[in-house]
Amino acid sequence: MPHTIREIATALGARAEGDLDLPISGAAEPADAAATDLALAMSPKYADALAQGAARAALMWPGADWRGYGLGAAIFPARPRYAMAGLTAALDPGPGFAPGIHPSAVIDPDARLDENVSVGPLSVIAAGAHIGPGSVIGPMCFVGKDARIGAAALLREGVTVAARARIGQRFIAQPGVRIGSDGFSYVTPDVSAAEKARATLGDSEGAAAQSYTRIHSLGGVEIGDDVEIGANSCIDNGTIRATRIGDGTKLDNLVHIGHNVVIGRDCLLCGQVGIAGSARIGDNVVMAGQCGVSDNIFVGNGVVCGGATKLMSNVPAGRVMLGYPATRMDTQLESYKALRRLPRVLRDIAALQKAVFKPGENE
Repeated sequence: MPHTIREIATALGARAEGDLDLPISGAAEPADAAATDLALAMSPKYADALAQGAARAALMWPGADWRGYGLGAAIFPARPRYAMAGLTAALDPGPGFAPGIHPSAVIDPDARLDENVSVGPLSVIAAGAHIGPGSVIGPMCFVGKDARIGAAALLREGVTVAARARIGQRFIAQPGVRIGSDGFSYVTPDVSAAEKARATLGDSEGAAAQSYTRIHSLGGVEIGDDVEIGANSCIDNGTIRATRIGDGTKLDNLVHIGHNVVIGRDCLLCGQVGIAGSARIGDNVVMAGQCGVSDNIFVGNGVVCGGATKLMSNVPAGRVMLGYPATRMDTQLESYKALRRLPRVLRDIAALQKAVFKPGENE
């Protein structure tokens, strides 16, 4: 359904100029924009491509000369990138799941579904499960025994929420998410080679080969409000207490959260991040792709980790970390620069030795 420039600007709380009744049915990059698209020309480097498209209106940076780009209207939010959140929400058609309960869904008589819950084809909802009002359970999902999911949740295709999980409101799970798999926790009758190596930092001599015995997961998973989990991410049950994820935290695709992990509020964990068992992550922590966190350590509030950082010890609040093993980002970058200079330094030393110690002088 089309929106006018006026309606979009009002929804974004932004100033607009030009023909405010222009109809907009979608958003596009400037070079690809059709006449009914709002072009996302949020800086001059993007606006230069407006001539390649057919857009009549654009989302632009404050002070942009929209008439100079041949546009009929423009919207000027104070922070264009932030405005994209509201714009894309207004234009998002959603996954297209049909409302109501599909005939192929299997719902236990002891499950409780509040008003306006939708359940897609081939999904299963077990006994004692409780789904909050307005939630959408997509096709081929599973909600386990006694699990709780709050209001306005969206489970995309093939999501699993295991028994006894507790999930807050406005939860979003992308396709293939697995919540509540058992923790990776095993023990040997005697001290194992791995335990000895860890205790001694390198010596495993004398440890006998043994078989592993499973430690069962009695804890569950507890997830706060407004959490989103990316495709094919996995969150393990706790061993005794629950694995916990705080309000507002967002996980990207292929993220693994181990047993007993506690993650604070409003964290951002990018693709392929792995958090080992019993680690504690503070609030507002950002971890770029492929970061790893060792077990049983603490990461303080506001920590930011660059891509592929490996945290092996506690990190104080507010640090910016990089590398393996992780150090402060500025220290890591200086070390990297020094390493890059090392071959040249060695060549200079070799040349200096030749100049100082001439052949035959030491014979």
